[in-house]
Amino acid sequence: MQDVALSNPADAGASQAVRAQLRLREMILAGELPPGERVGEVAIVEKLGISRTPIRTALVRLEQEGLLQALPHGGFAVRSFSEREVSDAIELRGTLEGLMARLAAERGAASALLAQADESLADIDAVLARPRLDDADFLRYVEANRRFHRLLGQMADSSVLQRELDRVVQMPFASPSGFVVVQANSPQARDMFIVAQDHHRAILEAIRHREGARAEALVREHARIAQRNLREAMRDREGQRLPGVGLIRPDAPRAA
Repeated sequence: MQDVALSNPADAGASQAVRAQLRLREMILAGELPPGERVGEVAIVEKLGISRTPIRTALVRLEQEGLLQALPHGGFAVRSFSEREVSDAIELRGTLEGLMARLAAERGAASALLAQADESLADIDAVLARPRLDDADFLRYVEANRRFHRLLGQMADSSVLQRELDRVVQMPFASPSGFVVVQANSPQARDMFIVAQDHHRAILEAIRHREGARAEALVREHARIAQRNLREAMRDREGQRLPGVGLIRPDAPRAA
């Protein structure tokens, strides 16, 4: 009994750190903590009603995610990102996923993973069978899309590449669903989801047929949807349709 009692404080502290991390991330993406603002440990403790140790842990994790930057004399500030930085992160994610798709095709993907990928695509098909998409449909699409991309990474059976991909998708806006919300608010949302789903089917087919170069090229092309959504989000910055878009700085026009 004594051992259980001793372990509870640590469990509670970990839970508080996760709660603080989620709440702080939400505040940053919602603009409650704008770019450049110093995030004071004491102020956050008072605002969230959580003790300093979990808050400190949450701040370090958000720095690792890229949403905060450590200040020279201690503390953290909310980061901002140039449009090019976000674009480069998306490009890197597409490059890594493309390589992993090629390896999955060349090495042969596990049948269990292929079956789970089929199930994820079936879930997306069920969403797209509806003539109009509501918020619940959108959330179903995001979850199924996330599962599909995670399974693509697992098919390569490479802990090295998976570790690097995990790091990239933690960067703000670099995940496969990072800009899906832009599509969801577009009049052409369903059409764009159908295009993305066609990519999904072709990628899985290429992996099954052991067509490594084709699988890689298809994944790289698929990532370009996110690049287009980034450009659309930047054109509609005033609309603030995408949580966190205020963290992205437009690129300065290039000199002729």
